[in-house]
Amino acid sequence: MSIHSWGPQDLSAPAKKQLREVPVERGMVLEEVQTGWVGAVTRVEKSGGMHILSLEDRRGKERSFQLGFGFLLDGEAVKIVPPRAAAAQQGPRRTASGSLHVDTKARTALASRIWVEGKHDAELVERVWGDDLRVEGIVVEPLHGIDDLEAAVAAFGPGPGRKLGILVDHLVPGSKEQRIVDALMRKPGVAGNVLVVGHPYVDVWQAIKPQTLGIPAWPQIPRGTDWKTGILQAFGWPHATAEDIGLGWQKLLSTVRSYADLEPSLLGRVEKVIDFLTA
Repeated sequence: MSIHSWGPQDLSAPAKKQLREVPVERGMVLEEVQTGWVGAVTRVEKSGGMHILSLEDRRGKERSFQLGFGFLLDGEAVKIVPPRAAAAQQGPRRTASGSLHVDTKARTALASRIWVEGKHDAELVERVWGDDLRVEGIVVEPLHGIDDLEAAVAAFGPGPGRKLGILVDHLVPGSKEQRIVDALMRKPGVAGNVLVVGHPYVDVWQAIKPQTLGIPAWPQIPRGTDWKTGILQAFGWPHATAEDIGLGWQKLLSTVRSYADLEPSLLGRVEKVIDFLTA
């Protein structure tokens, strides 16, 4: 499988003729011609120097697209352009997590923390929930694995006003990760001050929806093959070095513009952790 050609630049097809330019508006119903996705515009935001719109279909599902060519409005091919200045000010701004945007400076970091397994997990959480977490004063820290989770939690010293929310990869019944978490939660002082949640994916990469990447499904990697290496190889990308893996991840991360690009099973876990720490 190769997805060499996907990317934000591919979401706008080149113009065949001079098309009517239509400023985007909330509630406008559009069809994205490459995917056939039909939905109403729920929000417009600027990300990475590009204007992005989200279309919500009749089932309440959302997908994000770059403004430009490649849309039908009432059956007419049009070029969707950024909203006029007055229209752009209408309606509340939202963060990438879907929360109402709050125009305020980041709070001084609180004692409570979110721990995730690695750097990539931290970067994904920051990309979607970073604005919310800065307002709450919550810092995300990578653990680089959970083999020594009990010792790390003991060193942190959780308690009232000093809580931990921990996001664990591949937390499924019978797994090594589940045994580590079960042992941790039996320790004195942990219950009520530490919340551990997990997602079912081998790696947080899989929490990005395949549709976000323009593929039907994540590739199946044979046992015995490093999962990230196997994924990059399946995509036809460089995969021989740690730098290749890092660059591959950045390419994947660049496709995530909002919560709508992630699997619900991750969204719910992270929201639960934030609620636990801010209650």
